[in-house]
Amino acid sequence: MFSTIQIGIDLGTANLLVYTKNKGMIINEPSVVAIDINTNQVLAVGEEAKMMVGKTPENIVAIRPLKDGVIADYQVTTDMLKHIMKKASKKLGTPLRKPSVVVCTPSGSTSVERRAISDAVKQCGAKDVQLIEEPVAAAIGADLPVEEPIANVIVDIGGGTTEVAIISFGGVVSCHSIRVGGDQMDEDITQFVRKKYNLMIGYRTAENIKMEVGYALTEHEELHMDIRGRDLVSGLPHTIQVSSYEIQGAIRESLLSILEAIRATLEDCPPELSGDIVDRGVILTGGGALLNGIEEWLSNEIVVPVHLAPSPLESVAIGTGRSLAMMQKIQNTRSS
Repeated sequence: MFSTIQIGIDLGTANLLVYTKNKGMIINEPSVVAIDINTNQVLAVGEEAKMMVGKTPENIVAIRPLKDGVIADYQVTTDMLKHIMKKASKKLGTPLRKPSVVVCTPSGSTSVERRAISDAVKQCGAKDVQLIEEPVAAAIGADLPVEEPIANVIVDIGGGTTEVAIISFGGVVSCHSIRVGGDQMDEDITQFVRKKYNLMIGYRTAENIKMEVGYALTEHEELHMDIRGRDLVSGLPHTIQVSSYEIQGAIRESLLSILEAIRATLEDCPPELSGDIVDRGVILTGGGALLNGIEEWLSNEIVVPVHLAPSPLESVAIGTGRSLAMMQKIQNTRSS
């Protein structure tokens, strides 16, 4: 039966991932849409659209319709989802007729924002849509025993938001969500290069700098990287060299905000669960968890073991897909 197809969607600010129980991860594409503003026609979605960022003529814009983990442009998000559903259908080799869909939402999102996500997915032909909180999905995807009465601490550093949650017995015991993530770090790097070197760089360049020479606040061997941009004084292309220590300073404030959210969540933890946290530690997921030195830095700051999830970029999507089976169990736990 077509209606039994169940899919999990991680509708992220930076990436959109689709997971199915049978085939696993079938789509992992950037959340970018290229549109012709004269005709409102969608020209490209995902990887193809990301390649166009900063390189298009005036009538074509490459935009990211999600901001801080929630929908900023409803129509474009719906168009993007329709394209992704078509791609998923091709990958599965079967038409996606009224699938059951679970979508993750940031725990700090409002009821209006959640409704927008649910409506956008329904518009793409979903039979029924269930929402799951991002930290719970990340914990399930990171293979944590979320339904057991023990503390599972998850730190999900995404593109638009960082979610920190303590999960026990299938529910969120304590949670903090801040709208600081990988995008904010990219913005920090762009502003730093602009102020110090009078050089204008695009967000893709900033992202590459973060991945290559970005470091959490730890001691490390200094790295250098050549970057190209437009000189703001002469208006001509220019190349400069930045060091990992400079970039570390640029993203310092964002990293301290994430640390503050982790501390605030741990402070809210019931005493009965604190012992579990000392034993089991904290699990990092999301693209931001791949920042160089972040495990070591956080472990030193909060004096608790910090571990990286098996596949941090995909944890939320995997957990969203797996949660289809667990949804009932979690709901029963909460209602009892």
